[in-house]
Amino acid sequence: MSILPSPPDTVRAGAAGATPGSPLGPSGVLALRAGGTALLLDCTGDRLPRVLHWGEDLGDLDDAALADLRLAAEPGLASGQADVVVPLSLVAEQSAGWMGTPGLTGHREGRDFSTAFLVTALTHERPAGDPSVAHRVRVDARDETAGLALGLDVELLHPGLVRLRAEVTNVVEGLFDLATLDVNLPVPLTSDEILDLTGRHLRERTPQRHAFTLGTHLRESRRSRGHDASLLLAAGERGFGWRGGEVRAVHVAWHGNTRTYAERTNLGTGLLAGGELLLAGEIRLATGDSYRGPWVYGSAADGLDAMSARFHGYLRSRPHHPRSPRPVLINVWEAVYFDHRLDRLVALADLAASVGVERYVLDDGWFSSRRDDTSGLGDWTVSDEVWPDGLGPLVDHVHGLGMQFGLWFEPEMVNPDSDVARAHPEWMLAAGERLPVPARHQQVLDLTHPGAYAHVRDQLLAVLDAYRIDYVKWDHNRDLVEPGHRPTGRPVAHAQAGAVLRLLAEIRAAHPHLEIESCSGGGGRADLGILELTDRIWTSDDIDPLERQQIEAYTSLLLPPELMGSHIASPISHSTGRGHSLDLRAGTAFFSHLGIEWDLTSASPEELDRLRLWVAAHQRHRDLLHTGTVVHDERPDGSAWLRGVVAPDRSEAVYTVVALTTSPVYPPGQFRLPGLDPDALYDVRPLPPGDVVGGRTSQAGATPPWWTRGVTLPGSVLARVGVQAPGLHPEQMVLLHVTRVTPATEEPS
Repeated sequence: MSILPSPPDTVRAGAAGATPGSPLGPSGVLALRAGGTALLLDCTGDRLPRVLHWGEDLGDLDDAALADLRLAAEPGLASGQADVVVPLSLVAEQSAGWMGTPGLTGHREGRDFSTAFLVTALTHERPAGDPSVAHRVRVDARDETAGLALGLDVELLHPGLVRLRAEVTNVVEGLFDLATLDVNLPVPLTSDEILDLTGRHLRERTPQRHAFTLGTHLRESRRSRGHDASLLLAAGERGFGWRGGEVRAVHVAWHGNTRTYAERTNLGTGLLAGGELLLAGEIRLATGDSYRGPWVYGSAADGLDAMSARFHGYLRSRPHHPRSPRPVLINVWEAVYFDHRLDRLVALADLAASVGVERYVLDDGWFSSRRDDTSGLGDWTVSDEVWPDGLGPLVDHVHGLGMQFGLWFEPEMVNPDSDVARAHPEWMLAAGERLPVPARHQQVLDLTHPGAYAHVRDQLLAVLDAYRIDYVKWDHNRDLVEPGHRPTGRPVAHAQAGAVLRLLAEIRAAHPHLEIESCSGGGGRADLGILELTDRIWTSDDIDPLERQQIEAYTSLLLPPELMGSHIASPISHSTGRGHSLDLRAGTAFFSHLGIEWDLTSASPEELDRLRLWVAAHQRHRDLLHTGTVVHDERPDGSAWLRGVVAPDRSEAVYTVVALTTSPVYPPGQFRLPGLDPDALYDVRPLPPGDVVGGRTSQAGATPPWWTRGVTLPGSVLARVGVQAPGLHPEQMVLLHVTRVTPATEEPS
């Protein structure tokens, strides 16, 4: 497996730069273009580069045009301000006159708190044959007074995504205490509205919008995971939505503590910025030491769908992106919880195989003294009490049914009531000798202790070596409160996050066939950094389909469907106590990496038959669902919305119309079907088993006339006019299947 981006880390100086080239003409502007995006970097002078333009491709501009564009973008001097034009460089510096948030903060025993970096080298390359990177720029700079060197990596990826990161090195004697290292991308004055996401456990990815006013909108995540952190921070034209409105967004690719902010100054300059949130005293650079921040990704497009498509395109371009069909799985957690009896688990496996499941996952409760959530965490040995013959009988039975076998671990956590905690209390993260407040009866195992790291690694590898395990659900169920290393009490949130990546890499190196799911009480770890070492994100512990409609729609701003785990819930939701039809539960999970989390032994024969239809329909269409372009549309009143996936060649599409609440109008009106080839003809008809309206396939007054025979219309008509939706009750959905018949206008021969 290839691991492309490097994680944040504290490393020794001397990393190699890019292949030298001749990137600059007389204009001093470096023009990068790919995937419909242009990034123009003003590299004149000896200060850090500035972004002249980030957004829609401006075409092939010659050097004279680039020089004039730079001149046209330069503002005049304002009264009461500096006597020079104040630039906003990729790492903002107060020494240049910037009075917003500086990109780098820190000090050397109270000195060197402000930097003035001068560029010493700039290289540019277009990597031949790289499936992800179209342009790579490296900038090296130094501040001799502060005794610091700065390295900037800027890349434009083939789908039009920008990513950048910074690295700072202490080049003189003495410690430098680093506080922040943020990189930024500018946004224009027309970006006057901010969208970000918040939430909590069981309600991730809740959108919130407000005006982009003067000042700073700062989002910090101090939990070392991100239920309440913003997956993306976006700024755009007021009212931007799924299908339109200029929008730009940034994402910090780091699973630990992060900060993102949108800022506008009274100079009219706006920016989106981000980096790792460092705890006080966490990064102290000795002579020659370096700190490298995480990649910060930026996407600019017209509409949220196009903005997210750049992220999806990048993820799918990675050599290690999952290529095989995503196996339909069952996770037995909500079926048995801690009640691990072989006969019951075998019966579940038999029923799962009978409905088409391809992967069986045994969740929490198989190890040590773990009969409930109060003990055993950290002792990763198979329980003799529950499994006197080991896991072999279940693993062999599952494989005998033609299914893969998966197993749950929570390697970073520990119950105080465990053998490892009793033997090594110093292995629990703590600020000095004061243990953090408990959560879920557990503490965090300090993986920066070599002994603790080796304990976890060796016990996990022993289980993986002993059994044929195809899949690991890697959980992380509590916040890192006061993450200190004992006995010193020094903060180690950054080092702990790096240790997790090393552990994942070691596990994967030892078992290259293994697939790993990133779970953190659900969607607490959903970032492009953790996805370099994992294959799936468990989107939320809440699988109530109504809640999942919003959670999955906004998670899809970053992640394509094949990376989002979505399960068919029990008839009564474990999380909300709300009941829903099997069709809504299955239809909601249909588009993502499909799973089941339901005690199938309690299902009726009719329910099992219906479930088989849904699983089979997903398996027939998952090649499209997991490679196509994700699109959305919604009612302004919020009563219903449409979600779809269009094939890369636009030959086929599957859409769902979901009624979230009662509609103020009836009939519900037409839904537009976006994303199709405007010049091609398409056949549109309902897709079984998602063709049921109101509990029956035909209900007087509910189904429009075209429902029974289908219609054939050009893609332009379907996108602009659409089709009449059936009259759905609240919390119902239907599926539409659209297939290209023939191009509306033939290409000239």
